Amino acid sequence: MNLFTQLQRYIIDYAVPLIIDKNDLTESVVQSITVEFPRDTSHGELATNVAMVLARPLKGKKNPREIAETLVKQIQQFHYIETAKVAGAGFINMRFKPAFWLQEVKVILRDGEQYGTSTIGLGKKVNVEYVSVNPTGPMHIGHARGAVIGDALANLLTKASFDVTKEYYINDAGAQIDMLARSVYARYRQLYGEKAPMEQGMYPGEYLIPVAEELKATYGGTLLGDEDEWLEEVKSFAVETMMALIRDDLAQLGVVHDVFTSEQQVRDEGWLDKALEHLQSHDLLYRGVLNPPRGKTVEEWEPTEQLLFRSTRFHDDSDRPIQKSNGEYTYFAGDMGYALHKLDRGFARLVMVLGADHSGYVARMKALVAALSDDRAQLDVQIAQMVKFMDGGEQVTMSKRSGTFVTVRDVTDEIGKDILRFIMLMRKPEQQLDFDLQKVKEQSKDNPVFYVQYAHARCKSLMRHAAQHHYDEVKLSQIADHIDVSLLSSPADIQLIKILTHFPKQVEAAALAYEPHRIAYYLYDVATELHAFWNKGGEDPNLRFIVEHQPELTKARLALARAVAIVLAAGLQILGVTPAEEMR
Repeated sequence: MNLFTQLQRYIIDYAVPLIIDKNDLTESVVQSITVEFPRDTSHGELATNVAMVLARPLKGKKNPREIAETLVKQIQQFHYIETAKVAGAGFINMRFKPAFWLQEVKVILRDGEQYGTSTIGLGKKVNVEYVSVNPTGPMHIGHARGAVIGDALANLLTKASFDVTKEYYINDAGAQIDMLARSVYARYRQLYGEKAPMEQGMYPGEYLIPVAEELKATYGGTLLGDEDEWLEEVKSFAVETMMALIRDDLAQLGVVHDVFTSEQQVRDEGWLDKALEHLQSHDLLYRGVLNPPRGKTVEEWEPTEQLLFRSTRFHDDSDRPIQKSNGEYTYFAGDMGYALHKLDRGFARLVMVLGADHSGYVARMKALVAALSDDRAQLDVQIAQMVKFMDGGEQVTMSKRSGTFVTVRDVTDEIGKDILRFIMLMRKPEQQLDFDLQKVKEQSKDNPVFYVQYAHARCKSLMRHAAQHHYDEVKLSQIADHIDVSLLSSPADIQLIKILTHFPKQVEAAALAYEPHRIAYYLYDVATELHAFWNKGGEDPNLRFIVEHQPELTKARLALARAVAIVLAAGLQILGVTPAEEMR
């Protein structure tokens, strides 16, 4: 139980009954009672909204400030409270005795890298689908952002005790895959000296030449002749080969999925038909004519009757076409079968990480999941904006069609996965990310991954140095209960400890918001506090981690340093970044 939960339970068990019988409160009301860090720390160290929450079930019998005035007297009885005061319309701001914060050092040492693990997920099944790059070429650096965001999000939800399945949807059906097969077949024919030009719409990149060479090595010349006769064979081979390459690229990035689902298999198993049957039975399909798209006049628009999904019943701004007038299914129709396939596997929570080009797709997908689940399942979509890739200030343009792009492997080979992953999480997904290959190599405070890794390496270096002075790191973890943490009484000690206690709350808040970048921001703040403390030790010998002639204070400081390293490592683990033992 973290500090926030500990205080929240005290308030609910001992303060709330002064106002209302707990049995009269719904679970949602109880869960709405929070303990948070206030935006303005001059008001207090922690604040609770309990009076504001209780005013709702009382239905105007008492205003929040009156409730707060009653509650604050009981809250002051909590043995760690130094002061509790009512502020504004009814918030209660609190300040604590140092022992409140100091106790957490021992908790961190005891829990190790399990520190911050939350139970809010309650084992609920969550499907996180991410990457799902069309298997028409290797992963380029732009794809890496969605891969990292999805993978870190899956790690974060696991830390919060959700039962997470990491999924990749293989788009191995449709026109793009037909064109991939034709492109590989053309390269294959070229290997035999035949004239096979790369026609418009094909993939002319040289990355397909090794695929064609593998095709030749496997089949020899037996596929020469009628292209249409061998197209399905080539298609299957090309997709399998490209997916092996993509899996390898993902592994280089530290990304391993639990499930790979084939679009073609979903189609073959009839999931689209099942989805259409469900929608039809709920009166959610009809034949009709859509209004002209935005930007087109009635004169420019040719009205066509189509099979439509009543997406507007679920807050979409337009009904969506499922089948064209010529009988062909739309791209969206394919997603219907896949969505039902996920729901049939028991997922009530679905998360999709999509690229910026899919932002207009979000409302219809949410409507679809609501319709297919009868409003029992929830879909959340994270849009990963574009990555502007630069090398020394010069932007590098990328296109699979032309074959000019920087692959994930190119970048991980040069800087490693850890730098790449951390940088990809230093902006909110909806913000464009500028990634300059030269700048991320810099060893300075302006490079966040270096700054955080340096903080962890400093703590580990300190432990190695301490071991030479008979302060062993393993022994510190074993005798945590015997370390006198009360010696960590300076304002600098308390400030560093306080930010460590944020971690469990950060995990819960980031998991509920599906925002793993919050953890990256938080780790940067921890590193800042650690470096600041270290610098103060240069000015004041009593603030050093190893204090000459004071073995008990030194043990306490080493315990604090170890707690910092534990929190940094636990946070980096969520991001999929390996903590640095030393900086080279």
